[in-house]
This record gives sequence, C-alpha cells and structure tokens, in this order.
Amino acid sequence: MKYDFDEIIERAGTGSVKYDLRTKIFGTEDVIPMWVADMDFRTPDFIADAVHKQMEDPVFGYTCRDDAFFNSVAGWVKKRHGWDIRKEWITFSPGVVSGLSLSILGLTAPGDRIIIQPPVYHPFYFIVTDSGRELVQNPLVPDNGRYHMDFEHLRSVIDPDTRMMILSNPHNPGGTVWKEDELRQLGEICVENGIILLSDEIHCDLVTKAFRHTPAASVSEAISDITITCMAPSKTFNCAGLSTSVVIIPNAGMREQYNRILNAIHVGLGNIFGNAALAAAYEQGEEWLEQLLAYIGANIDYAADFFRSRIPGIRVAKPEASYLLWLDCRELGMPQEKLCEFFIREAKLGLNDGSMFGKEGEGFMRMNIGCPRSVLQEALENLEKAVKGLRAG
Repeated sequence: MKYDFDEIIERAGTGSVKYDLRTKIFGTEDVIPMWVADMDFRTPDFIADAVHKQMEDPVFGYTCRDDAFFNSVAGWVKKRHGWDIRKEWITFSPGVVSGLSLSILGLTAPGDRIIIQPPVYHPFYFIVTDSGRELVQNPLVPDNGRYHMDFEHLRSVIDPDTRMMILSNPHNPGGTVWKEDELRQLGEICVENGIILLSDEIHCDLVTKAFRHTPAASVSEAISDITITCMAPSKTFNCAGLSTSVVIIPNAGMREQYNRILNAIHVGLGNIFGNAALAAAYEQGEEWLEQLLAYIGANIDYAADFFRSRIPGIRVAKPEASYLLWLDCRELGMPQEKLCEFFIREAKLGLNDGSMFGKEGEGFMRMNIGCPRSVLQEALENLEKAVKGLRAG
C-alpha cells in the first residue's frame, strides 16, 4: 500500500497542542507551527482500525496488557534494533517523560545528583529539579554538526552522591545517533560508579538510512543491568495522544522499585485504546515506517539544500535521526529573544527556542519538518524572505 504523506490535514480546532496553543506560545495564530514534536501526517490506518475494533467492545472497562502487547514490543525491538528482551522486563508508562519521572522518583532520593548532557530535551531539567534532586550538567561538544560526549568532564563531575544519568538516545535536539563505542564508554563509567543509566529512546525508530540505532542496554550485560530504557510508538507512528509507552528494565530489583512507584500513583493500567494501538503499530507498522523514513529523508535533503543555497546565514547539519532540524542561527547576530521574535513576526514560523534546551542552545532554533513537502517549502520560503529583509535593512 502506498501512503500519502503529501496530504494536508486541518488540525486547528481539534485540541491539537501544536496548532491550538499557537496564540499562547507565540502570541499569534499567524505562524506555521513547526515546534512540538508530533507530525502532520495521518496516523496509520492499522492503528485507527485497532482503535475502532476496540471501540466495538460494549464496555470500556479496566484493562490489562495481554500477550499481544508484550510480544509486539519484544518482536519489534528485536527486528528493528537487534536487542533480545524478555517479557518480564517490560513495564508501562503513560509517556516517555512520565517513565523518566517515575524512574527518578522510584530509584533516587531527594538530594541525589542526576547528570544530563545539554543541549538536551528540556523536560530533563525540570523532572530532576522539581523532584528535589540536584541537576548536574555534562555539556556535549559540537563538532561540525554532530555532538560528542565529553567523558573526561563527565568523570570530573561524578561524586558519591551521583545516582543517575539521563541519556537522550538518539539525541534531541541535535539528531546525533550515538555509536556503540560511545555508549560503551558512557555505560562503563556508569557501571564503575554505581550510576543508573536512564535512556530516553523515543526517537529510536526514526534513524536515517545511513545510521543504526543501538539501545544503550544492548551493549553489554553489565550495562544492561544498570539501564532503564524508555520507548514508545508515539513519535514513530504519530499517536502521542494515546499515552502509551514502555519501560524496559532487565534488573529485577530496579524494576520492582519502578513498579512500586507506578502502582503507588495508580497509572499502571494504562489506556485501553493505547494498548491496542501499540500492538498494532509494532505488529503491522514496518511498511508504513519505511515509507515515512523515505519521505522524512527527502524532507531533510530538501531543507538542507535550501538552507545551503538560499539561506546560507543559517547553518543546518543533516540530522542522523528524527524529523527535527537544529538550526544554527548565530551568524544572524541576534540575541536569543530577538531571534525568537524574528522567526515569529518576520518569518511567520512557530519554532522551539533553542535556549530552552540549555544555554548551549542559545543562537539555535529547533524546526519540526515532519510535515507535507508543500508546508515545508512554504515555511522555508517565508524564512528566506525574512532573512533577505534583514540584509536589505
């Protein structure tokens, strides 16, 4: 079946965060929203069919996850990422960020130190500080559009109170796909120091053709034993509203601690429709995903060529994963507040402010190109016109 990613879907007025919060976020509705990381493509038919089938049940009662749920997760992870996982390792979270937060609450104590690697997905900051833990930063090192880990600095910030490290794998917002040797070095440092590695792998299925995702826990048995992995079909299959994610914890003691918190706040049963959707996505989604990756890859190529030839004042390296572009706007010479205002008022684009990912993101903007090509073309032409206006002024 050929899927249509060029279809324009009207999302305004549907309760969409991306569209219906434009005035709240940007001060105006007059922007093309290219910020929050969901795509403007129709959720696949096999997911809609699974939800419709579930709706035929005359009772929407309390639900449990059956073998189809667990088998679909294990089968997908094995086939796509080469990692053998056991059914008993798999537990639940309403979302990946929820899974990260539950892990912090269940496996660390107030005052414990938790390391993150900025620039990085902004909830990493507040899930640490809002839970009363101490935030420690190990900044990534930029190198010609790709980020690298600073292992020497990492070792220098670890002390006996350092309990956990949160990894973005693949990296958001930079799009770096961490190599196995990088993950091995990181994991071995965590093993040596008794640090739990909390790996956010929500973008793992969106790796571009030239790269391969490596689950952090798959690198070695020792690293597996200290790693909590959070995954979901939400980014991959554009179904974040179904609030269904998985948390994979091989270590039985850590899994028990996680599940204790999950059950204490009574969110472990999940969403009856989300359970059905996840199983359908992982059982039937491979062909749709391959077509999506080809379309996203072409969008990335189109945007990269456009910036290089028509907006050279903004630099963008092709991401190794995801549909998010990390735009280096520093050559425009604007302070961050003015840069954000420029994108909203002049380019008519609603993007993520790079500084929300940490001070290392100042001078950057994050652009979501998970949209029909015609929308991307309009957005880039808006931006080109705005940048030319700067030069003319």
